[in-house]
Amino acid sequence: MATTELIPDKDALRRVGETVRKRLLANPGVYKVPTDKAEIFAVGDFLTVSECQRLMRMIDTVARPSTLFDEEYGSGFRTSYSGDLNVYDPLVKAVGRRIDDLLGINGICGESIQGQRYFPGQEFKAHNDWFYTTEDYWKAERKRGGQRSWTAMAFLNKVDKGGETHFVEVGAKIEPKPGVLLIWNNALPDGTPNDNTLHAGTPVIEGVKYVLTKWYRTRRWK
Repeated sequence: MATTELIPDKDALRRVGETVRKRLLANPGVYKVPTDKAEIFAVGDFLTVSECQRLMRMIDTVARPSTLFDEEYGSGFRTSYSGDLNVYDPLVKAVGRRIDDLLGINGICGESIQGQRYFPGQEFKAHNDWFYTTEDYWKAERKRGGQRSWTAMAFLNKVDKGGETHFVEVGAKIEPKPGVLLIWNNALPDGTPNDNTLHAGTPVIEGVKYVLTKWYRTRRWK
């Protein structure tokens, strides 16, 4: 559970949450998923077909078995392939800036954009993106930029069957659609990490799934 007597970065999460929330709600091109349990937004056609194709090729060159902060790949919890995209590539830089501008978050708080690829049978079981501050890995992550505030994830292709992003507590399954950017606040309005952001990448049944993800911290990411 995220609820502890002292919640690290709570004030920062509250402030950035308020700033981004106002910006997204004021943008007519942003759709808000109708739920009171979490702040989830979507933007259609955020990436062009050409951009999606180029990004998928980049993912193929960096994809390695995905890792977790506290579990091994062999556990079966996250069976996709992933890798950080080249931060100096002009397209990667441009996409990163567009996400920064959309959310209104300083780019120095953003982690490197990560690409993920799922073949049939591969999945990412239900998890939260925010850090569990009672775990050993938090000591290092606190120094690297602190708690994760917002997540931005773009779908790059249509999946023949399966591969939805399932927000378990919200009860929403979002089908991959090329170019769509999905955005969510990992915290509640008061800055408490939100358990209702629990989400899964459901198993791909037919086809291949490509996505890219950018996570934001409360401070400069190192």
